[in-house]
Amino acid sequence: MRYPPTSTALSTSLSAVNTHPVSDVQLGASLVRSSAVRAPKPTAVVLDLFGTLVAAPSAVERSTAAAQFADVLGVSSAVAESALSASWRARHDGQLRSTAEVAAHLVARCNAPASCAGELERLLAQLARDRLQADATLLRALEELRQGGVRLAVLSDASPDIADAWSRSDLAPHFDAAVFSCRVDAMKPAPELFGAVLGALDVVPERVLYCGDGGGDELAGAERAGMDAVRVERRGGPHGLVFGETAWPGRAIPAVEGLPSLLSTWRER
Repeated sequence: MRYPPTSTALSTSLSAVNTHPVSDVQLGASLVRSSAVRAPKPTAVVLDLFGTLVAAPSAVERSTAAAQFADVLGVSSAVAESALSASWRARHDGQLRSTAEVAAHLVARCNAPASCAGELERLLAQLARDRLQADATLLRALEELRQGGVRLAVLSDASPDIADAWSRSDLAPHFDAAVFSCRVDAMKPAPELFGAVLGALDVVPERVLYCGDGGGDELAGAERAGMDAVRVERRGGPHGLVFGETAWPGRAIPAVEGLPSLLSTWRER
């Protein structure tokens, strides 16, 4: 679950940019790549997690989770939510290495009894499992990609509770690799993250398509790493929480479910 720090600019809607189904177009004065000059057909796809594979948490979900934390810790919801926001970076950039460390960190920030840590760890694990539940339509699209010989990886700014829960999720069997910020000690759009996922897939960037909803400047980061990139509309709707979102004038599709069609009609340069 993602809780951006309160000092970070937060957006709950897509940037005011034009998005288009599959083909690229000319937007204003700048020429965006047309289908005639596309990169070679990808042999691998790297996908963002929150807002792309699963719904980005809404403000309501964030408040509900904070209330659950508050109940376990014996503090107010405001104190719990403040602790979550203040610890966002530590939970995502590798300072905290496990769900147990996250629980202990939140207990300390809330000045709660140390005896609460075990119950809070179990709550974090349960919420992570719930966050990783995927739509059946998305799982079918991933299977279709794999049957077509496409290698898949997930690349996400994620906390240890999400990373710990990943292997037991319905998503995990569909992926050849998973790279999480809390394991690499870097967050999007740091080049270390993109380098780590390329290494895990053992593929050159020119044959990789990056797919995400645009948070964390991920699409431009993928292009700087040598990949092609495509944007999807934020899964869960425009009210999903996101940070570090930047305008994207390039190719866009409605959802991950459109990737098999996009790749099947991809024209080589």
